Amino acid sequence: MNLSPPVTPPSQLIRVLRELGYAVLSREGLCERVGTPAAALDALRPTWDALPADTYLRDGGRYRSRRHACFIVEGEAVTAVPPRAHWQPVEYNALHGGLERWFEPMLPAVVTQEPWRQLLRGLAACCSELKGAQPWYVEAHQFRIDTADGIGRPTPEGAHRDGVDFVAVLLVGREGIKGGETRVFEAEGPRGIRFTLTEPWSALLLDDERVIHESTPIQPLAERGHRDTLVLTFRARAFQGPSAP
Repeated sequence: MNLSPPVTPPSQLIRVLRELGYAVLSREGLCERVGTPAAALDALRPTWDALPADTYLRDGGRYRSRRHACFIVEGEAVTAVPPRAHWQPVEYNALHGGLERWFEPMLPAVVTQEPWRQLLRGLAACCSELKGAQPWYVEAHQFRIDTADGIGRPTPEGAHRDGVDFVAVLLVGREGIKGGETRVFEAEGPRGIRFTLTEPWSALLLDDERVIHESTPIQPLAERGHRDTLVLTFRARAFQGPSAP
C-alpha cells in the first residue's frame, strides 16, 4: 500500500519549508508555484525514454540511466553553463563521493524550452525567499530507474544529503512497479516521514542542511517497469566541486 504524501498548498510552501525543512507540492501546486502549465511539462516527458546508461554505478547495477546539465539562475536570468562533471564529497555520498562523473548532457529539446526555464526560475525564487535573493547554481539530473535486472535502486548511496542548499525531486512518472517509497528524516533529530509520490510532476522540496532523504528500491509488477524523476539541486556561491567553497 502506498502512503499518500503530505501535500502543502503552494501559498504555504515557504512557511512549511521553514518549519519542517521539507514540503511536497502536488502537480497542480507545482505548476501554480512556478507558473508553468502541466501540459507544457508533459511535453518534456518523452525525453526520458532515451536516457543513456549511468556507467559509474559502483554496486555493479545496470538499473540507472541519466542526463545532466548545469545552470546559473539569478532573478529572471537563466544561463546554461558548459558541461561539467558532477562531483560530491564522500561525506555526502559514501558510494560515489570523490569521483568526477561525466554524464551525457541534457538535450536542447528540454533545456531550450521556456517551460523548462520557468521551472528553474520558479524554484530558484523559492530558494531566494528562504535564504535571500542571490545567484543559484543549479544542477539538473534526468533519471530513469528500471527493473531490467529485477530490482532498481533510486538512491544506492542510502539516506543522504547532497551537499547543496536545496533539493527538488520531481516525479515524472512511474510504470509497472512497486516500491519507490520516499523517506525524509531530520538530519539532527529523531523525526521522519515516509510516503510514495505517484502523481506526475508532484515534487518534494528539501532544505538539504536540515534533512536527509532516500527512496526505497523498486520491483516490477509485470515483466519490466521504471520510475522517472527530475532532480534539481540549488547551491549558493558556486557549483559543488573539489575546490568549491
